[in-house]
Amino acid sequence: MAAVTVAAEWQLLYNRYYRKPEIYLMQWKHVDLTRNKVACAPFGGPIAVIRDDAKIVQLYAESALRKLRIFNSAGVQISETVWKNPGGRLIGMSWTDDQILVCITQDGTVYRYNIHAEPIEPNSQLTLGADCFTHSVVECVFWGNGVVCINEAFQVYCIPDFNNPKPVKLADTGLEDFPLCMAVIEPQYTMSGNVEVLMGVADHVLLVEEDGVQEVGLGIGPLQKMVVSRNGKLLASFTHDGRLLVMSTDFSSVIFEYPCESALPPEQLAWCGMDSVLLYWDDMLLMVGPYGDPVRYFYDEPVLLIPECDGVRILSNMSMEFLHRVPDSTVSIFQIGSTLPAALLYDALDHFDRRSAKADENLRLIRSSLPEAVEACIDAAGHEFDVSQQRTLLRAASYGQAFCSHFQRDRIQEMSKTLRVLNAVRHPDIGIPLSIQQYKSLTPAVLIARLINAHRHLLALQISEYLSMNQEVVVMHWASTKITASAAIPDATLLEMLLDKLKICKGISYAAVAAHADKNGRRKLAAMLVEHEPRSSKQVPLLLSIGEEDTALMKSTESGDTDLVYLVLFHIWQKRPALDFFGTIQARPLARDLFVNYARHYKHEFLKDFFLSTGQLQDVAFLLWKESWELSKNPMASKGSPLHGPRVKLIEKVQHLFVETKENFFESKAAEEHAKLLRIQHEIEVNTKQAIFMDSSISDTIRTCIVLGNHRGANRVKTEFKVSEKRWYWLKVFALATIRDWDALEKFSKEKRPPIGYRPFVEACVDANEKGEALKYIPKLTDPRERAEAYARIGMAKEAADAATQAKDNELLGRLKQTFSQNAAASSIFDTLRDRLSFPSVS
Repeated sequence: MAAVTVAAEWQLLYNRYYRKPEIYLMQWKHVDLTRNKVACAPFGGPIAVIRDDAKIVQLYAESALRKLRIFNSAGVQISETVWKNPGGRLIGMSWTDDQILVCITQDGTVYRYNIHAEPIEPNSQLTLGADCFTHSVVECVFWGNGVVCINEAFQVYCIPDFNNPKPVKLADTGLEDFPLCMAVIEPQYTMSGNVEVLMGVADHVLLVEEDGVQEVGLGIGPLQKMVVSRNGKLLASFTHDGRLLVMSTDFSSVIFEYPCESALPPEQLAWCGMDSVLLYWDDMLLMVGPYGDPVRYFYDEPVLLIPECDGVRILSNMSMEFLHRVPDSTVSIFQIGSTLPAALLYDALDHFDRRSAKADENLRLIRSSLPEAVEACIDAAGHEFDVSQQRTLLRAASYGQAFCSHFQRDRIQEMSKTLRVLNAVRHPDIGIPLSIQQYKSLTPAVLIARLINAHRHLLALQISEYLSMNQEVVVMHWASTKITASAAIPDATLLEMLLDKLKICKGISYAAVAAHADKNGRRKLAAMLVEHEPRSSKQVPLLLSIGEEDTALMKSTESGDTDLVYLVLFHIWQKRPALDFFGTIQARPLARDLFVNYARHYKHEFLKDFFLSTGQLQDVAFLLWKESWELSKNPMASKGSPLHGPRVKLIEKVQHLFVETKENFFESKAAEEHAKLLRIQHEIEVNTKQAIFMDSSISDTIRTCIVLGNHRGANRVKTEFKVSEKRWYWLKVFALATIRDWDALEKFSKEKRPPIGYRPFVEACVDANEKGEALKYIPKLTDPRERAEAYARIGMAKEAADAATQAKDNELLGRLKQTFSQNAAASSIFDTLRDRLSFPSVS
């Protein structure tokens, strides 16, 4: 009996059943669709209503001021605002995919509102352009996130995406009269990726794009109405002689045509899913399919068709209905006379409830098909709007599952979850009448986003928790909304309210909520909120943005994150005077050290100021000394007077600073001698006209002076820097050998007994390959070992052997033998001497 009652409401279109359940009785009052412009959002979205200024209507008890009112799909008012927009007559109004209400006026101005009737700025800057201001907009065709408009000059403009609203002028149509009808193929369904506009003109259709215009469908017109299917592949049209034509959007083939009873074009033309087309006249709704007789529905009040992905919602002054194809699973259960497994399972539950043995008989009949029957009952439950029917179908599925060992056990649980969510949002107070197919297409995440945008935070939170989704999005939006709407609540009270809810989500960004508070002018609240943010990387930048630099520096140094510390340092550095900045970082060792490290490489002057302000004179001195060496790389630094040259001045400043510290005696003395050496080197360069002395050592300066014959300069450096006699002799010996002045070397050796002995003289001569000169000094070597090695170096084996014999050193003889290994006669001499030393004579 129940099956008969359910199926009695269906209509058969060829071999497919359709049903039109009433979803809501509209809760609004005194709303007449004929007197208003109405825009309904898909996916059970909101309804925008405003009095139609193109019609002369009688005002009853209402104000003469036009109001834009927004309702949910059950007719519960969400918001309203007075329509103050001065752009002339309202031409078009529609909802975008993001549930933004777009209103286009006669002068081409585009106004946008959110679901709370709050204008989205900047409205004043968004227009279709000067052409539409000069030549009024006549008609608009909306889709998803875009719109196409035609003005009185037959120019076509398009905004492809309201998220990035830039008007685009399409190709010149060349029209002299307005098209009979317009439709659009959305960019996602075109080859070019741009919108294509179809215009019914005379006996053909103009296809208008940004790049050009072409005539298509020659001979099929004139067309009075056109509408493109949701997948962009089919076009339904109504001809001048009363035929419904369905063809492909490339006009290559006609799918079917149906002669209607009237040549008067319908007020509305819409697709019902992909299986049928709806035509609406003022009292009749005609549903036409590709085969069989059409279905007629009669109305005694105006209706508005709202296409959905799986059907059409029908809005009237009094009710909201949903016309859609009956799912196959529902047909298999409730079709009159059905003996399919699903119908028998449903019937078995009824017998079971009445304690009839017929229940067992039904189960035996369908035992092999029980999984399919259970699945059909679950699927049918998902497509039901009636809660009691959902429950009965799920009970039937559960009853069948008890006798089915190979069925996926969580399917009933999944469907129960889905239906609980759908029933919650379908409640008239919420008014989102989603079907299960729409819900899957929309996705739970988008549904939750729409709920929070409608300020239904509690329901959104409950659904998020129920579906094990991230609740942070809901809580964050609630917190932001609460801050915006609670200007009168004291900061401390509001903080407690926020913290109570924010703690629901672990890891939630308190910094983001604090940033919103700061944006709304509640800096104290922001500072209190950011204290609860555990992540320094989010906490510190916000503290800087709200002017809490000292706290930010403390938090960043406590975190140990050097990047964060540098972020704070650079921020404070730019905002505060230098002395304040120095005082701030001096108390924090990590911040101070990082600043010093950075400034040492890039900001020397600033670092000097810092060291001076903190009394670190030795550090200033070292910086200046480093600068002096940097100056040495500049060839201009050595020119001019050494007493007033930049490098010498710097080094003198270094010396004075070291003297002041009283703890850097060595550095002070080194700086003093460095400056003195630079002066002397500069004078020598001037005298010798050889720019090769600056920055060389004392030893190199002496050596170079001797090589150049500037003995006066060498002696001056020796005297000024108290060079020791030994060092002086070493330097002069090798310098004279370098210039091969052997007479001067011999003379120098005879001035007095050399403090370094004669070995350096020998080495200098040998290194210069002057054996004869070396022989002048070898006999003067007092150590026989040194004499032996010296003779060996110049190849005199016998003399080397004699000296080694005097030394009585067996090891030395062995080494010398190795030296003369190529000379057999010399080797035998050393062997004889070694034998003699090994066996001393017996007295």
